Amino acid sequence: MPEIEIRPAITADIHQLVALEHSYSSDYVWQIAIDAENDQVRVFFREIRLPRSVRVEYPRKMQILADDWHQRAGLLVAVYEGEPVGYVSLNINIAPATAWINDLVVKRRLRRQGIGTALVMAAQNWAGAHACRRVVLEMQSKNYPAIRLAKKLGFDFCGYNEWYFSNHDIALFFAKVVG
Repeated sequence: MPEIEIRPAITADIHQLVALEHSYSSDYVWQIAIDAENDQVRVFFREIRLPRSVRVEYPRKMQILADDWHQRAGLLVAVYEGEPVGYVSLNINIAPATAWINDLVVKRRLRRQGIGTALVMAAQNWAGAHACRRVVLEMQSKNYPAIRLAKKLGFDFCGYNEWYFSNHDIALFFAKVVG
């Protein structure tokens, strides 16, 4: 892993964070299946391998990200060689004693080198310092790299919400007890 510093964001970081490539590639998707029969409803997800790798656009509009960050409880930045190369944004007003990770982005050329892991670990520490007992990661059902990261870090699937994002994608939620 590159040697990085993780710190709270400063105003000067915002322009560089918005400029990061937020899209990602995926070879898998979690496909929702709903089975309604005899007054019972079963919902489950199947991991489906796609016929080819797809590029997935970020579900939030870039022009409103910076405004959203000012409303977040926390915004932590990964800095490498003096340059912001990733970030995690956190909310604490969604569920009691829970820090909610809304955004996790790493500069494309530095992905899969441990920076996302370091950001999530820093978010867990931040959550503990803010009297949160749980951390929840939200992501698109198409974001297989994030799903793998959540599982690797010991997060458990805890729910979903259809039409959650402005582009009407399904959100998946993974949670972990931190304190």
